[in-house]
Amino acid sequence: MAAELTREWSDEQLKSDDLPKKDIIKFIQDNAAHSFLAEHKLMGNIKNVAKTAKKEQLIIAYNDLFESKRFLGSEPIEDVTEHVKNVKIEDKPKEFVEVVDEGPPKFFKSVLKKGDKTNFPKKGDNVSCWYTGSLEDGTVFDTNIPATARKKKQSKPLSFKVGLGRVIKGWDEGILTMSKGETAKLEIEPEWAYGKKGLPDSKIPPNAKLIFEVELVAVD
Repeated sequence: MAAELTREWSDEQLKSDDLPKKDIIKFIQDNAAHSFLAEHKLMGNIKNVAKTAKKEQLIIAYNDLFESKRFLGSEPIEDVTEHVKNVKIEDKPKEFVEVVDEGPPKFFKSVLKKGDKTNFPKKGDNVSCWYTGSLEDGTVFDTNIPATARKKKQSKPLSFKVGLGRVIKGWDEGILTMSKGETAKLEIEPEWAYGKKGLPDSKIPPNAKLIFEVELVAVD
């Protein structure tokens, strides 16, 4: 029974280099309630969690599990569901939202032009962007940048509320790391783009990695 769970390792053993992080993660995943795993960002594939979690973080989680006694089966599923339902999305820290995805972020950003390093968008902020999207082979499938500078002055950039799922997840998470005026290249894995189905109407094949050059021109 969960209540009879005993400690697998002493404090000295936990700190020892002989004890792999994966062993601690597996123990916690096998014995902790789902809400506990979510709060400590320990849900998902063990290998992926081990890449992002520090040993100190795992030791804290291990000790907290026994102090709080939030073992697997100790919380009725309906209570957990109700708790999650009652948490407003704007109240959730970014890390908590991301625990539903297994492993580290599925995009890579490289800065092409630095922004002001001051005006970073927050979830729910309205952002405006110029962008060009292409496949790995260089094929451009979408852009909102006019062919001439004159037409660009007459056009409007794409505007949307960031972080609320209005665009693909790679955009939502990538743009939250940019500051006003910044231009960046976002290389987005299929899981955070259009996934297994792709987007046939836009010539995006299934399981396609997408590359966007994005300029963040405004944050409101």
